[in-house]
Amino acid sequence: MFRSYFRVAFRNLWKNKAFSAINILGLAIGLATCLLIMIYVLDELSFDRFNKQADRIYRVDADIKFGGTRYDIATAAAPMAAALRQDLPEVEQAVRFRGYGGFLVRLNDRNIREDKVIYADSTLFNVFSFPLVAGDPATALTQPNSVVITENTARKYFNSTDVVGRNLLINDSINYQVTGVMKELPGQSHLQFDFFASLAGSKESRELNWLSNNFNTYIVLREGADPRKMQAKLNQVIDKYIAPQIGSAMNTSMEDFLKTGNYIRYSLMPLTDIHLHSNKKAELGPNSAIQYVYIFSAIAMFILLIACVNFMNLSTARSANRAKEVGIRKVLGSIRPQLIVQFITESMLISFVAMILALGIAWLLLPYFNELAGKEMSIGLSSTPWLAPASLIIAVLVGLLAGSYPAFFLSAFRPVLVLKGAIANGFRTGLLRNSLVVFQFSISIFLIVGTMVIYKQLGYIRNKQLGFNRSQVLIVQNTEPLGSHARSFKQELLAMNGVEGATMTSYLPTSALRNDDPLFLKPVPDQENAITMQTWFVDDQYIPVLGMKMLKGRNFSKNFATDSQAVVINEAAARLMGLKDPLNQKIYEFRNGMQSKEMDAYHIIGVVKDFNFSSLREQVTPLALFLGENRGSMAFRIRGNNIPQLVAQMEEKWKVTVPNQPFSYSFMDDDFNALYKSENRMGKISLSFSVLAIFIACLGLFGLAAYAAEQRTREIGIRKVLGATATNIVHLLSRDFLKLVMVAILFAFPAGWWAMHRWLQDFAYRITIGWQVFGLAALMAVVIALLTVSFQAIRAALTDPVKSLRS
Repeated sequence: MFRSYFRVAFRNLWKNKAFSAINILGLAIGLATCLLIMIYVLDELSFDRFNKQADRIYRVDADIKFGGTRYDIATAAAPMAAALRQDLPEVEQAVRFRGYGGFLVRLNDRNIREDKVIYADSTLFNVFSFPLVAGDPATALTQPNSVVITENTARKYFNSTDVVGRNLLINDSINYQVTGVMKELPGQSHLQFDFFASLAGSKESRELNWLSNNFNTYIVLREGADPRKMQAKLNQVIDKYIAPQIGSAMNTSMEDFLKTGNYIRYSLMPLTDIHLHSNKKAELGPNSAIQYVYIFSAIAMFILLIACVNFMNLSTARSANRAKEVGIRKVLGSIRPQLIVQFITESMLISFVAMILALGIAWLLLPYFNELAGKEMSIGLSSTPWLAPASLIIAVLVGLLAGSYPAFFLSAFRPVLVLKGAIANGFRTGLLRNSLVVFQFSISIFLIVGTMVIYKQLGYIRNKQLGFNRSQVLIVQNTEPLGSHARSFKQELLAMNGVEGATMTSYLPTSALRNDDPLFLKPVPDQENAITMQTWFVDDQYIPVLGMKMLKGRNFSKNFATDSQAVVINEAAARLMGLKDPLNQKIYEFRNGMQSKEMDAYHIIGVVKDFNFSSLREQVTPLALFLGENRGSMAFRIRGNNIPQLVAQMEEKWKVTVPNQPFSYSFMDDDFNALYKSENRMGKISLSFSVLAIFIACLGLFGLAAYAAEQRTREIGIRKVLGATATNIVHLLSRDFLKLVMVAILFAFPAGWWAMHRWLQDFAYRITIGWQVFGLAALMAVVIALLTVSFQAIRAALTDPVKSLRS
């Protein structure tokens, strides 16, 4: 019997090739989109779960408020790891990471810049599941100047992975011994480094300074330990170790420290939550956000539902052609359950064919999707073993969901009425189908609104006045190898035609280098006088080269010897200090850190207009600029159209000054845009999904238009005989669908406004969602609907009325 069902189903699909193709295409696109998003979501949820102890590994994070500034950071104090292992029996193991930036590695006669460098404790392999292919994990990082590298890195420098005991020359001065070679880190690890250097040689790692938080600290809890109870015990560590140092540095008790609104808190972040739930300062790499997982999952579900709705609409649109078949089958003895099985079989056949096509579409689109999402996902038996059973289950569920309504609907036709040329009363009621079309277009309009708001916010970010001029600024990076030649190199480039100005510092608005310190309004280190802010070291050309504006006072000058003890602050710092006229006021800083009692005085010579040196998700925070030399990078303001030639001249001068050293550069505009990679990706993915959703929804609208034209064939013929023009007929058929679109707009706009309003709250500087967004979205929806319906409406309007009346 089932063989007969499949044979009849196949014949019916083959007979109506165009209808079947539209149906299968709509389902296939919806299924392919669903599969791609499933691969993305599962990849996001799998981060760091490959670690054998993943469920017991936690990162120790700090939440600190002091001197009017709050810091939510992914780091802890240097002695934290040892103290937790010593004082809390629940802690089984701990490891610390410290980033000191990249380094230069000698390869043959040249240096290569390596930035994926991290320093780690020798307990690294006791915490994380990073298998070594060579070397002993127990001793690999116990000695100073030892390093563990990945397989690809070993092949890059030695053409082999059997390299334990060999040396790498770092920064032209230090030999690091390779003590281990590890397998390539999985893409689903938030730790993406090629070099793990030993912390054993770091003096900072051995200091008992609890007031500086620079180490990413991970602990492993023992089996059965309750992380919530551990959270409470972290307060004991604060009272035992941190309180005495605060008392010594600030001349106050911990109780008084807390009374003024200051605090120091530590918390445990589960390892498996870091990628999707953590976006703190000093992260070891860029993370994603759980909101995107929710959004994309919802989009996948909606697009799949839209595809199923299409199937229902297209099936019922063709129901008049199946009515006689149903009537004859019933007269010949078929019962309703048999008819239901027949139509469900057709639905399942379409679903399975669509799924096969969807797998092909997903495979073809995956490289493009990887580029959008910034991932390296793949489809295969090893990488996605769940795909085959999941595809089978989805195909069955989609077949049942999409085919159930047409099956029950078509099998309910009364044979007597059908064979007389009439169709069951329920056939003319289109409430469900209209509701489904409203649902389709509501989702499509929602996606249109979301995409428009995202792109409008990105445009606002690109065009916002940031307080500095980022255009036409070329940054020569990693200039440390210049050493004593740094100043002369800067002057030689400054003399080039096309270079208008130059400044030497790593503290650029678009760089990652940041430094915050406590300053004091009086030469007394107590919390009442304390203010915490960013402290940067720049030269006298920094402000003019970057196009910043002085609001009060003056910039640093070589003509004033006292500027070595001067400071320029921004507006936010002036507000934090509560000074209406900060010029010539003094601020004080510890000479050798908070453990020192000696302080240096600096006089304020100017106030610079606030400029954004962090993401626009954050407000501008207090900043103090000190006159000093930092040779990490140089920024050049350039002019002219022949930029490649100018860059080539700079590189040539670099090679003459420091042969065999890598020359790297970037443009400040590009560095700024890189801060918003996730938003740019979100915009592109949303645009792609919006186009797919609209396309699939249009297929559904096309089906309903065909259904309406088919149902009103005789009415159209009569109207044309009585004098109706083609324009009248098109207007008649289009009017009903425009009503559905308007209803969809009423549902989509409030939901779109709410969702995008929530998304914009992540930005301190953001657009307002004006009526223009909704007006344009409504216009697009109406135009798309009209274009879709017009084909069927014009076709019906141009039909010979004689043929219509004979139908």
